[in-house]
Amino acid sequence: ILNCEAAVSELFVEKEKNQSAKGGLHNRVEKLLEERKEIEQLVRRRRAEEDEIEQKINQLKIELSQLEVKSQDLVERVQEELQIDLVESYENYKDEEIDWDMVREEIVELRGKIERLGNVNVDAIESQENLEKRYSFLSSQVEDLNKSKASLQQLISRLNRKSREKFRETFEEIRVHFQQIFRKLFGGGKADIVLEDAEDILEAGIEIIARPLGKETMSISLLSGGEKALTAIALLFAVFKTKPSPFCFLDEIDAALDEANNERFNLLLREFQKDSQFII
Repeated sequence: ILNCEAAVSELFVEKEKNQSAKGGLHNRVEKLLEERKEIEQLVRRRRAEEDEIEQKINQLKIELSQLEVKSQDLVERVQEELQIDLVESYENYKDEEIDWDMVREEIVELRGKIERLGNVNVDAIESQENLEKRYSFLSSQVEDLNKSKASLQQLISRLNRKSREKFRETFEEIRVHFQQIFRKLFGGGKADIVLEDAEDILEAGIEIIARPLGKETMSISLLSGGEKALTAIALLFAVFKTKPSPFCFLDEIDAALDEANNERFNLLLREFQKDSQFII
């Protein structure tokens, strides 16, 4: 009796340890899923920010082009109407003490000349200076936006690389489980899941290939209704085995199965009942 009680105690302790380990694994799975959701949300936000920055860059480029055209037009008009090179005149400009009486006399004289010449844009130099300042400001803004865009693109590349690594790791694990469960449900045969586009696995479709015992390898679309249902169950439980949960609800999952396949499905379900509870 004492030996039995000791054995029962050891089994109870082992049960507690297993339950604790199970809870830890469940928490880890939930944490990984939360991290994945956060990464996906961050990627969407970064992509939205990149699109917004791209729109700002395009708008600034348009404004910059308009200002360049306006600046060039202003220089040409002054050169044509007043024979004055604004760029050269501005470079030779010096801030010195001025005899305002002489300036007034010169202004009167120049006004007379202007009246004889006709309409002249007397604010051309000031406009040129303002345009140059505006051009310099917009150029610096474009440069800053380009740097921000490059930084966001690097971040998105890192997130995509990490997502691809996690996806490939999980995909390979599901693939192994799918092959094992398929053989159990069909009593043999082979099955596989492959990516349609290996270059970009995040955008690639997934092709399910199955070869029930005694048949040729074919796409799942060519299988019978019962074989399709059994293959879908194999894939579903492969995913569930990769990321298990304490409870699982199944709605008429065995409706399309015959008696023999139903028996194999029940055997598979009993294996999973060790770690999860099923409600059908």
